[in-house]
Amino acid sequence: MQIVRVYTGDDQRSHFEDINIDLEDLGVRGRISQPWPASSVMFREVDGDYALDFHNAPRRQLVVNLTGQVDIEVGDGTVRRLGPGSILLAEDTTGQGHISRAVEGEPRTCLFVPLADDSGSSQA
Repeated sequence: MQIVRVYTGDDQRSHFEDINIDLEDLGVRGRISQPWPASSVMFREVDGDYALDFHNAPRRQLVVNLTGQVDIEVGDGTVRRLGPGSILLAEDTTGQGHISRAVEGEPRTCLFVPLADDSGSSQA
């Protein structure tokens, strides 16, 4: 399974990376990853005029888009559009941060899953 990671580079700017989550084949029961320790789940709704200038992720967290879309822009100007079902691993807790914007005036719903410090990707 592929997810998008946003992280702080040595230049103190946020960058994107596509990462693959290894899944174990369980036959007829599908495929599953190893557990990622998490502390809670938060539900979020934003209006269609949502726009946040450069900001950092408040903690390491997964952001799972449920409805609507968001444009995420990093320090070099690269923009990724994330829609329903996409997963962002937000790890840019320091540095310049990223920009988040609503797409085409659509509201958006998502889940935030704060991660334990040692779970999932530990690249920086």
